[in-house]
Amino acid sequence: MDFERNAVKQGLGPIALITGLLLLGTVPTVATGAGTSEVAGKTTGDVPTSPNNIGATKAAHASPITAAKQSKPVDINRATKDELKQLPGLSDTDAEKIIAGRPYGSKAWLVTNKILDPGAYGNIRKLIVAGQPYKDAGKNAAIYKKK
Repeated sequence: MDFERNAVKQGLGPIALITGLLLLGTVPTVATGAGTSEVAGKTTGDVPTSPNNIGATKAAHASPITAAKQSKPVDINRATKDELKQLPGLSDTDAEKIIAGRPYGSKAWLVTNKILDPGAYGNIRKLIVAGQPYKDAGKNAAIYKKK
């Protein structure tokens, strides 16, 4: 307790506080500029990239693959050829093979049924789903019986 009183009397309290804030990187920054960005719920000018506001600029620099991940997944049981070709790394031939092999019980069937090689499937597996027509598993199972 005596140490704290002596530190405050000697003026070390404010210095320690400022040093702590600087070391933690929590000092608020003021941004100015013509553009707008949203930081902590408030609209401000362009926010320069710094360790304190990297999260604010990530959305502005999203890659095409990231943008595709954020959009609605492509249903391999219902997608058109053009929709399938939009997936990274899929060619016209791959899209045609996917359409010809329908219906799929799961998206992993693309590899199991040798429609796509594991590498191509790995590139798109987070971007696709295999939608099922019925909520009843028995009805769906009847669709996938070998002919």
